[in-house]
Amino acid sequence: MMRKLIVTAVLGALALGLGTAFYVGILPGFATRPAAVQAPAAIPVVGGTVQRHDVPIYLRGVGTVLAYNTTVVRSQIQGQLTSITFVEGQTVKAGDQLAQIDPRPYEAQLQQMKANRDRDQAQLANALANLGRYTDLQTKGYASSQLSDTQKAQVAQLDAAIKADEALIAQAEVQLGYTHLTSPIQGITGVRQVDIGNIIHPTDPNGLVVVTQIEPISLIFTLPQDKLPAIQAEMAKGPLTVVAYSQDDKIKLDEGTLLLVNNQIAQSTGTVQLKANFPNAAHRLWPGQLVNARLLLEVRKDGLTVPAAAVQQGQNGPYVYVIAPDNTVSARPVTVGQISGGEALIDSGLSANESVVVDGQYRLTENSTVRLLHGKAAREADLQSAVEKAIP
Repeated sequence: MMRKLIVTAVLGALALGLGTAFYVGILPGFATRPAAVQAPAAIPVVGGTVQRHDVPIYLRGVGTVLAYNTTVVRSQIQGQLTSITFVEGQTVKAGDQLAQIDPRPYEAQLQQMKANRDRDQAQLANALANLGRYTDLQTKGYASSQLSDTQKAQVAQLDAAIKADEALIAQAEVQLGYTHLTSPIQGITGVRQVDIGNIIHPTDPNGLVVVTQIEPISLIFTLPQDKLPAIQAEMAKGPLTVVAYSQDDKIKLDEGTLLLVNNQIAQSTGTVQLKANFPNAAHRLWPGQLVNARLLLEVRKDGLTVPAAAVQQGQNGPYVYVIAPDNTVSARPVTVGQISGGEALIDSGLSANESVVVDGQYRLTENSTVRLLHGKAAREADLQSAVEKAIP
């Protein structure tokens, strides 16, 4: 019995040893075979290419649109408005009639002045006839020289009276002309200040209407004073172009020419004031409007540009992820000349035709492997990135 128990124990130990060997690798093909190491998945990104082309260099400032001429149309005389011949917001030319004042009192005054002149002319004709007769009688010795001299004085007096009458007639004609209220400049009318039937006076503070010149129009904007030497150097070569944009920089309003640089620098702000002229044919610029001004300083020949989204900001300044031929990326410091119109001008750090990461940088590290997205996938990635950036 004891021998049987010993044999059973030995057999059990052998079985346990074989089972252990099966799992720990004594038997081939199991735990001792090393596991395969999986490479990290490529990170999907949107790529772009470093482009070489002529790049305009702009100086940017904020300005206010000013009208060259703004006129309050006032009456030169007092009278009742009988008609208004313009519509608020209408474009008018210089000399266009805007309103009519009742002319009848001034027509009557003019007729009275003309009647006085005709009376004095009749008296002058009679005085001249008498002077002729007195002169003839004096020659024959039948009239004294005193009588002839007196008649000459009367003729001179009547001649002066007629000249005064002519002056009064001219004044009355001017007054009658003032009954036609006209626009002194070409521009756009504002809100009407007086209604038909009311009495208008020369002293009315608001006048009849305000007419503002829209074409051309000017823009006053400011730039830092350290840009002044470069501006003056380029102005010496020829006129500089100024482009006006809406405040969100999305709409180009008009393109004009720099007129002058102000003769003083504002010491409180360290800025210099500039004035530009715009044709404003489309009336996109309006007096008092705040706009963004871009002064075209020069055009950089064969400049290197990348999409603005490719430029990232780090502790040591701006950098760009450059994609190597093996689809790995490395962060490369760059010098940015300007960012305009969605493009970044690169002064140093990149070469033409290099591939860079435009979107998807937030998941990248040095030597990360990337997978370039194209077409619809790239557009969807751009949209997703924009949504993620918008969520705080």
